[in-house]
Amino acid sequence: MISSLVAFILGSAPAEVRGTWMTTTANEAISTPAHTVASMKKLREIGLNTVYVECWKNGYTEFPSEVMRNATGVPLKVSNSPSGSVQRDLLDETLNAAHRNGLIFVGWFEYGFMAAWKDTQNELRARKDWLSLDKNGNEVAKNGFVWMNPLHPDAQKLLLGIVKEAIKKYDLDGIQLDDRIVWPYIDMGYDEFTQKLYAAEHDGQRPPLDPKEPEWVRWRTEKVQAFSKRFVREVREAAGKDFIISLSPGPHPWALDNYLIDWPAWSRWTDSPTWDEYVPQVYRMNYLSFERDWKEQVGFMGTRNKDLIAGIRLVGDGPDQKAEDVAKHPSLTRQTGSGGHCWWYSKGVLEKFTSEIASFYDVATSGQAPHPRFGENWRPAPIVAVPAGKKDSWKGKLALGKWRVIGRFGDSWKTLSTLQVKASQNVVVSAKGAEAVEFLVSRR
Repeated sequence: MISSLVAFILGSAPAEVRGTWMTTTANEAISTPAHTVASMKKLREIGLNTVYVECWKNGYTEFPSEVMRNATGVPLKVSNSPSGSVQRDLLDETLNAAHRNGLIFVGWFEYGFMAAWKDTQNELRARKDWLSLDKNGNEVAKNGFVWMNPLHPDAQKLLLGIVKEAIKKYDLDGIQLDDRIVWPYIDMGYDEFTQKLYAAEHDGQRPPLDPKEPEWVRWRTEKVQAFSKRFVREVREAAGKDFIISLSPGPHPWALDNYLIDWPAWSRWTDSPTWDEYVPQVYRMNYLSFERDWKEQVGFMGTRNKDLIAGIRLVGDGPDQKAEDVAKHPSLTRQTGSGGHCWWYSKGVLEKFTSEIASFYDVATSGQAPHPRFGENWRPAPIVAVPAGKKDSWKGKLALGKWRVIGRFGDSWKTLSTLQVKASQNVVVSAKGAEAVEFLVSRR
């Protein structure tokens, strides 16, 4: 709190996460390459420094995936447009647009273990042996989704596989799992695979029909935690240290009671790497409810409070937030000494409450806020290439380091290659058909 106060007195913004989630549902922010470019530019102008962008949704990756090709035969989500079906690498497109504007980019693996919405029939849902069931054999949980069994080795392999694949292929700053690295719902787990596993560890006894029976609850809760430890360990090995491993759970203890995830306990692991940040979805219809529940979450985190980021609801199901209360939410996260805030979701930032949020950040006076983990200039402005004389050749002067070459084709910026520059020099690259070329610092 003191450091934030000093920052304001000196006229500079405090280091904090200023994020928003970006989805293809119910808004146009990333619906086309042109919208993506405009949205990322506007978010930075408003004063945000971080975007969490969906890349795994409703049974499909939104980037080309060999893991998914092997598992389902479908390597990339196919989108419909007026001109027909389009295979769009949304991850590459949004990543480049974000980094061009100095935004930290976190790949949001929104669906986690969820295979499909209840009305969706897809290839993943067809893998019946992978699915979680309730005691009546139903595959749709009470939350309206079909879930992969979080204990099934193939489901675990799939989720870990697509995450590590994205880390290897893209210059991500982090990844986030939503409130779907959990038990599908407390009354799920009666599929044959889970029942046999439980019986093997309980002298042949199958799970009780009461889903809230204490031993049955304990066993599933510990299994969820065991995979969480494995997930963090393997992602850290794949990504290295300068990388955010983020979790966005439901509020505690509601999430524990309904989804068997004790995430405050996860923050205190001593026998395993822990998640880097926790972004509980404290989505409330009014500020007073948010204030009450946010302070409760802060109390659960103890010494890890600096790694606690508030998930703040602006719009969605139910009434929008009151305009006069918007700024109160991030102000409270500063008062509690927490790590920042993330708006649910970008529609509220870009369309509904743009002026309120921009006024709160006041970039013209205080400047842009550095991300608390990366500091200033982690994603500096791109080096703009100029034509090199020959057709499709572009040049730019680059400093020592690793660079990502991106080209503009119509409205979309696409990654073309990476370069390792061993000394400051003029570099010439070929970019067939590109209308413009830029060089971005590569952190992977």
